Amino acid sequence: MREWGWKELSFVVVAAASLLPVVGPPVALFAGLVFSFTLGNPFKKVTKHLTHWLLQASVVGLGFGMNIHEAMAVGKTGFLLTASSITLTLGFGLLIGYLLRTNKKTSLLISSGTAICGGSAIAAMTPVVDADEDETSIALSTVFVLNAVALFVFPVVGHLLNMSQEQFGTWAAIAIHDTSSVVGAAQKYGDQALHIATTIKLERALWIIPLSLVTALFYKKGGKKIAIPYFIFLYVVAMMVNTYFPAISAISSSVVFLSKRGLTLTLFLIGAGLSQGTLKNIGLKPFLQGIILWVLISCVSLLVIMNL
Repeated sequence: MREWGWKELSFVVVAAASLLPVVGPPVALFAGLVFSFTLGNPFKKVTKHLTHWLLQASVVGLGFGMNIHEAMAVGKTGFLLTASSITLTLGFGLLIGYLLRTNKKTSLLISSGTAICGGSAIAAMTPVVDADEDETSIALSTVFVLNAVALFVFPVVGHLLNMSQEQFGTWAAIAIHDTSSVVGAAQKYGDQALHIATTIKLERALWIIPLSLVTALFYKKGGKKIAIPYFIFLYVVAMMVNTYFPAISAISSSVVFLSKRGLTLTLFLIGAGLSQGTLKNIGLKPFLQGIILWVLISCVSLLVIMNL
């Protein structure tokens, strides 16, 4: 094992700084991007795995700040909007991909990632459609770039439109790709928005299962496993514990605080994982498809939510 140089030490120091309460999610993501583009990520393989587990652990931790009855009420309210937006996003996404003549598998992966939960949906769909490394990489890169932009743009738009906590939380969960940026944007907007956004987004992520099963019927790729996001069920367990075991309240606030800081660190690691090479691999047509689809679902869902 080689000794750390100044680049490795600098990375650890900046990562540790993102755990400070004064550092918000957008700042952490931006710091990661700057580090990656200027110095490069010296722990790329490690941070890729750490990001995956840290995000899931942090989301589960947020469950200790939720009441299961309130969460169920939010879920019922957002179910129809979620189902409608997923159907429309997939339909329009495939249509846009067809008009732009985007590679069919890449088009489906981008549409699925935009409709459900970004990289997680793409990862689940990749073996189902038997997509190769290039197709998967292009879809992931497209969704990730737009996901990063959303983290900065959505809170600004929310404040400009004077959206309520409930409205913003619902909008973020519907229109932002990955869970990390949904939670990051909502966390910046307020605690109520964070609770609503997290609940609806995780409910939305479960749609990976029926989508993968239906897609498998068309592609007929037998024996392919579906990547079920099991951590969502742990999130529900955390909510139940917080609701039915009052004694846990003594530490629940600390768990939620640590989870929020964990999510901020996750966003720094995500930013550090985006390289200039990744941007070059995207290609114009897939990126254009991703932008058009994302803007479309963001605007339509915003209009619906503001008029409910």
